[in-house]
Amino acid sequence: MDDIWGQACAELEKSIGANNFNHWIKPLRLTALEDGVARFASPTRFVSDWVNRHFAGDIMGQLNRVGPAEIERLRFEVSPQNGAAPRPRKQAQQDADAADAPSARPAAAAQAAGRPDLCAPLDPRYTFANFVVGKPNELAHAAARRVAEGGPVGFNPLFLYGGVGLGKTHLMHAIAHDYRSRHPQAQVLYLSAEQFMYRFVQALRESTIMDFKGMFRTVHMLMVDDVQFIAGKESTQEEFFHTFNALVDQGKQIVISADRAPAEIKGLEERIKSRLSCGLIVDLHPTTYELRLGILQSKTAAFRDKHPEVRIGDGVLEFLAHRISTNVRVLEGALQRLFAHASLLRREITLEVAQECLADILRTNDRKISIDDIQRKVAEHYNIRLADMIGPKRSRNVARPRQIAMYLSKQLTSRSLPDIGRRFGGRDHTTIMHGVRKIDELVTEDHGLAEDVALLKRLLEA
Repeated sequence: MDDIWGQACAELEKSIGANNFNHWIKPLRLTALEDGVARFASPTRFVSDWVNRHFAGDIMGQLNRVGPAEIERLRFEVSPQNGAAPRPRKQAQQDADAADAPSARPAAAAQAAGRPDLCAPLDPRYTFANFVVGKPNELAHAAARRVAEGGPVGFNPLFLYGGVGLGKTHLMHAIAHDYRSRHPQAQVLYLSAEQFMYRFVQALRESTIMDFKGMFRTVHMLMVDDVQFIAGKESTQEEFFHTFNALVDQGKQIVISADRAPAEIKGLEERIKSRLSCGLIVDLHPTTYELRLGILQSKTAAFRDKHPEVRIGDGVLEFLAHRISTNVRVLEGALQRLFAHASLLRREITLEVAQECLADILRTNDRKISIDDIQRKVAEHYNIRLADMIGPKRSRNVARPRQIAMYLSKQLTSRSLPDIGRRFGGRDHTTIMHGVRKIDELVTEDHGLAEDVALLKRLLEA
């Protein structure tokens, strides 16, 4: 069994990458091959489930290549003491030497207790080298680079938030990649809030809660994506809070991401909001035209390496940067579709080809934001009556939201100032101009108001 599994592991490490192999395949031990079934000893049920969902095909392919009989299914038995992939003698000695190093002891202890590093797979494309920096994300990028260096940063946690497709997950993966390259013996645990909750519930069910606590509290860096998903989950929040405190007390770095600022996450306990707010909170703002164009130019250079025969006409990238403005993922997907289309049909990517090939995406992004939409959303956000938005009231709790709605109407619609004035109760265009200028000044001075405006923009553009 060890010989067969050793041969399969050598190829698996090449095909799925060292990171995935070490986290998910290495803890397994092949115990039997019979009746078309490969049986494995696994340290936990979570590892078994994850491997079965993500790597079953790869494992069966390699076993069928080197084994004596056709394998059609995998079966796992949880056996914490036995889960271990075979290792060459040289590798075993290297691991033993590494375990003696002070920085490696937590990881070694976790392995000895049958608790492998269960970091979620990292996307190799999401590195700092592939991240295009512009004004909307320059602070988030700078903070991420500082954390990735591993030295004293002066803020903990780093909390990144913003809308879909603005680069939060890219920066999280980039931090993990860079930190690991600088500190290869350090243990980085990156996962989504949903995975944190799943593992916590599983640990409760299997009476392995001490193993769970040990695994999460012996890492050098904990990274939790989409933390808003634990909102309303009382027991999970309790464990997250204690894990957070334990790591901060040890001086370990925490990086968190969410779709909104901590104070805006409904259902999140106040004590967690307070702890999250003690670090650096960075908003990834909606992209500008210049940033979108820069992203397209960077992606075009990468796509040309794969499709050197494809030509792209003048004005196409500018057209895409202008027309697809809400989501970077959609923007990248549109460019990838164009290159695939042009490569398969041997056509140049012209404006006409882009309009024809991306008709569905362009229609979706053509949805117009109306002044009515803006007034309704702002009134709802500030809990005032819609009628007050166009009425004569001048109290501060009404006047400021009204000016914000005027500002957003100028920013997000093509309406003229007189048109906007008519929709705000027949106000003069100079009143609208004053309101727009006032908010323009305040967003640079008042952090809370700037966050409100950015959030309203995201909600309207979503």
